[in-house]
Amino acid sequence: MTMQAHILTALREQLEQWETLLASLSTGQRQEPLQPSPWTVKDTLVHLWAWQQRSIARLEAAHFGHEPEFPQWLSGANPDGEGIPDQINAWIYETYHDLPWMQVYTKWREGYQRFLELGGGISERDLLDSSLYPWMESYPLANVLLASYDHHQEHLEKLQAWLKEDVK
Repeated sequence: MTMQAHILTALREQLEQWETLLASLSTGQRQEPLQPSPWTVKDTLVHLWAWQQRSIARLEAAHFGHEPEFPQWLSGANPDGEGIPDQINAWIYETYHDLPWMQVYTKWREGYQRFLELGGGISERDLLDSSLYPWMESYPLANVLLASYDHHQEHLEKLQAWLKEDVK
């Protein structure tokens, strides 16, 4: 199995884990804050979707041969700057908190599927070549796939732990 196939398989399996978990939740569980945070499951999904847009922008740039066109958050603040991710997360929460569940779920799921599609449409050689995309700052494009996996996994594990506590 190639590295690309391995990564994409892991991402597909992760999507299935999310889908299974989300399908098991009641409406109340989707709307209840994930203590001690004020965020709900819906807020977590919209957070993942919003950050996923940066990953999709990178993959689209590689796929179509142009610079990434990132979402404009907080007047174009660099999301990698000191303390900026927390400000962006607060902005995402305030901006999207009132969206209905199905809209958030659909955006997240379609984004995840688009991400997989784009990741599968780039050659493994191009995914692993750290010199190919100057805007990746000497990192291989495969890191975008791996970082998305890690981000989703972090939130999946937190949600699973919250649900385990909620059952007690």
